[in-house]
Formats: sequence, C-alpha cells, structure tokens
Amino acid sequence: MKYVTGLPPNFLGLYGDQGATAALAKEFKIFYAAKPTDSQEHYMVTHSNAIFVVDLRGRLRLLIDAMAADVARLLRE
Repeated sequence: MKYVTGLPPNFLGLYGDQGATAALAKEFKIFYAAKPTDSQEHYMVTHSNAIFVVDLRGRLRLLIDAMAADVARLLRE
C-alpha cells in the first residue's frame, strides 16, 4: 500500500492475500509477477499497465490501456 500514498486520497488501490490477488488477476486477465532482488527487503513487481475504473456498485465502467492509446496516437500520425 505504500505506493498508493502518492495518489489522491480518494484513490483506492486494490489489495489482498495471494489467493485473492491471483483470482482477481485471472478474472480481469492481467499479468503480475514479483521477482526477488539482491536484497532480502526488496523485490521488483512487473504487472499489466491497464487502469480499471469501477463504479460504486462494483461495475467496470472504463478500461484504460496505455498501449491502446499509444497505438491510436500512432495511427493518427
């Protein structure tokens, strides 16, 4: 959760135990992996870069995929 502190206070970062995280990742078709570094205290996380906007009822309202935006911009050029 320490990375979420850099965002506005009304931003909710999704979190949970390993099983809940894996289930949600599968449902949303996203990728994530944690890899250890040379330090016992640190690790590197690789993950999908999409943003899921969910309304107060829990419905997915918008999917923002940075790669799709990049492709669209290239096609306009």
